[in-house]
Amino acid sequence: MHPLANLFSQSHKPVAAIDFGISNTDVAVLHKGELLTWSQPYLRDPDEASVRTLLAERDIDLADLPRLAVTGGRHRVLPDRIGDAEVVKINEVQAIGRGGQALLELTAEVNRNDLVMVASCGSGTALITAQGDRYAHVSGTAVGGGTMLGLARLILGTMDPLEIERLSAAGDRNGADLSLADVITGPIGSLPADATAVNFGRLGRRSFQGEVSREDLAAALVNLIAQTIALITINAARAHGCQHVVLTGHMMDMATFRHIVGLVGEYYAAELEVVDLPGYATAIGALLLADR
Repeated sequence: MHPLANLFSQSHKPVAAIDFGISNTDVAVLHKGELLTWSQPYLRDPDEASVRTLLAERDIDLADLPRLAVTGGRHRVLPDRIGDAEVVKINEVQAIGRGGQALLELTAEVNRNDLVMVASCGSGTALITAQGDRYAHVSGTAVGGGTMLGLARLILGTMDPLEIERLSAAGDRNGADLSLADVITGPIGSLPADATAVNFGRLGRRSFQGEVSREDLAAALVNLIAQTIALITINAARAHGCQHVVLTGHMMDMATFRHIVGLVGEYYAAELEVVDLPGYATAIGALLLADR
């Protein structure tokens, strides 16, 4: 049995939830005590036919579901019932907060009443505080996975996340960035000499004459996105006095992204929690919130 199954009531269990994100549609299904998750690219506004097709990918028949939880994007265009299934519409802020709470509880010693900052790293980045049953959007940034894909199309000639990941893993971000060693010849405060001083700054120097490999450009791009998100998250968490910080969303699927987030956490003495299934946190949150 999946550990999340213990968080559901025994009397009535919603078994499926769909998160209609800007870039991905994510599904979480609790079936016979096991948690199933899968995704597909977001193609269009949801409707009855697309919901049935999406669930059928894992042989889930909508007719077998007493409830279907939906959240994200344009989920409110769906009717209140599809066949015999009640469609439970969950506020996305609450779904992000509850999902982050639940996944964090599985990996860390967290009390439900602790104040948690949940950073949802998707197409953009939303910062949600979660404490008990209270969830609030407190900050965020338009920088996220959509930013990475848009800039990758311009500078790398690809929008394939797997190719971006492969390139960035083989590259050196300081092939395009300026490090502290380049700018002030050494470390400053808690930042080591190889920490970034200026994103893509090497290319901005008038004296720059060479070429930068696709690998180095990809590494610098992922570095820019990850640093921005990590720094905004740390600052917001400290401003709100959060006891725990967890990052969710499909950006956390990228090993190179997680590496940079970890480095920023080390630089600023901040513990940024990494959880299993981060890309499905919002769908899982909707699933839990519908179980009331």
